[in-house]
Parts: sequence; C-alpha cells; structure tokens
Amino acid sequence: MGTFFFAVALLMMIIIVFDLSENIDSFLKHGAPWQRVAIDHYLTSIPYFTNQFIHLFVFISVIFFTSKMANHSEVVAVLSSGISFWRFLYPYVIGALMLMLMSLYFGNFLIPRMNEIRRAFKDEYIEHLVNGSGGNVHIQTNKDEFVYVSLYELNRDQGYRFSIERYEDNELKYKMAAGILKHDTTGDNKWSISSATERYINGDQEYIVNHARIDTVMPNLSVNDFIKVKEDFEEMNFFELRDHIKVMKLRGTEGIRRYEVEMHQRMAQPAAILILTLIGAALSSRKIKGGMGMHLGFGITIAFAYVLFGQIGKALGVNGVVAPVLAAWIPNFIYLGMAIYFLLKAPK
Repeated sequence: MGTFFFAVALLMMIIIVFDLSENIDSFLKHGAPWQRVAIDHYLTSIPYFTNQFIHLFVFISVIFFTSKMANHSEVVAVLSSGISFWRFLYPYVIGALMLMLMSLYFGNFLIPRMNEIRRAFKDEYIEHLVNGSGGNVHIQTNKDEFVYVSLYELNRDQGYRFSIERYEDNELKYKMAAGILKHDTTGDNKWSISSATERYINGDQEYIVNHARIDTVMPNLSVNDFIKVKEDFEEMNFFELRDHIKVMKLRGTEGIRRYEVEMHQRMAQPAAILILTLIGAALSSRKIKGGMGMHLGFGITIAFAYVLFGQIGKALGVNGVVAPVLAAWIPNFIYLGMAIYFLLKAPK
C-alpha cells in the first residue's frame, strides 16, 4: 500500500507538470486566478487521475514489492515454514479489496462531484464544453411525442421553426408548428410560442387553430434538451447516469452506447484491481534470472496491454460491435483467465 500511494504521488506530480506546460497559455490568456488553477483545476483532478490509473499502479506496486521479497528469498522462507501459497496471498487480497472499494467510491460518487468544479473551470478558461445542439434538432420527449427545432440559439435562449407532434397507435393526432420557441426563465419547462398553428386530427377530420402567442408548460421539454455538453456523463454519479440512460432510451437519443459503456466501466475497472493484484503476486513471487528488472519489465508490458484491451473494448462497444456490458468487461475476462493460469502454476 505504501508503494502504491508513493507511485500515485509521483504520477500526480508528473501530470501536473505536463498539464501546466500545456495549458499555461490558456490560463494567462483568459486571466485565470492562480488560486482557482491550484484548487478548482489541479486539486480536483487528483481523484480523477488516481482512479484512471489505479489498477495499473496497483499492479506495478505488487510486482515491485513481491519481486523484492523474492530476490531476498523471503517468499521461499515463508512457504518453507509451512504457510500455503494461498495463505501467502491473503494480505494481497485484503489490500486489493480496500483499493477496490476506494475506486468504486471515487469513480461513482466523489469524482462526479469534483468534476462539476473541474469542468466549470475548464469550460471558462481552457475549452468550451457547453454548446448548442446545432441545426435540425429532433427530440423524442416521450413514447408518442416528437419535437423538432430548426435552430436553437443559446445566447438568445430561443429556437426557430418549432414543431411538436403527438401520436396515438402510430397515427398523428396533434401537430403544432410555430415560428419561434422562447424559453421562459421563470421555470425550466415554461415556454412562450409565437406564430403558432395547432392542428387537431381525428381520422379524416381536421381542426386548425391559429395563435399569435401561447404561454405554456411542456413538462417533457427543457432547455437542457437543446444543450450539447461534451462528455457530460463525467458529472453524473452512478445512479444519475443510470437514470439518464433510461431517459435516453425512452427518447431514442443518439450516442447512448457511450453512456452505457461508461456505466459498466465504472464497475469493471475496480474489479480489475483484484485480478491484476493476483496476477502480479503470482508472477513475481518466483525468483528468476534478471531479478526485479525482468519482473517490472514483464509487469509493465502486461499493464499497458490491459489498457490496450480496454480501449479496443470501448471502441467495439461505442460502435455497436459488441454489447456495452461485454465491451467494458472484455479486458477483465481475458486477464481473469491469465490470473487463474498463473495462480495454478505459481505454487509449483
């Protein structure tokens, strides 16, 4: 555990140095206060980057610590005293479970709250994360209701060429077409509609009503539906993300697979800590020619291969080649097989 936290501290220093060298021009250009740079940007980034690389540094720490024991013949002494190899792994499992719980809490609850501060700073001083949804916006607000806006301007908080359609048993029953849709700032779901024409359809009969202006409440339509936020799932805890996915499925929103992969990865990555710990302990418990250097070299290769498999699985899941849950767990399935093989071989 000491080796792990020492390695993470070194990683944080390296990340801060590189990030500062990359973004210092943006900080100076936009006049970012250094107190906010230190607290809102870097301090809130520590849990984020720790959790991003936690399984890799756990693995490297286990390799480093155990290979050092093996080189001093301590592992041989432990096993020769009558302690089984499985009992030898007991402290590793306890440590891995502690870090798993930490990773689960970080990834699903702490980091989303920290990201609200970090991303607000990033949007203000580095890059804009909040943008309009662009032109030709189609939104399915519920099972039988569809909204269309030709263009929505965030700075004016209004949309142009608005229409809303409602269906019953796949038949159009109601349609409103309007020139301007204006958000009423007194409520998130309050709207002012100008130059509107309502059509009520019942079989072959049609009833038309024209309005100069309509002030109404549309409970299933909010300003957030017209806002495009880059990687907004970073600010959602596990339960918020799960509920957001349900809403996206109901509305038929594009890009839902990215959110589903993210949700499953938040559970798969902590599990990788235990799997990689067992692999590391099994691999490095044997004294080999080349010593710690060979163990570390082999361990780093395996660690970065895990990252590669993770990126491949993520790409497959986002592009719909495999199911999102399978995409998130592909690296763990592969490495679980490796762990079983090494654990069965190690005691011999």
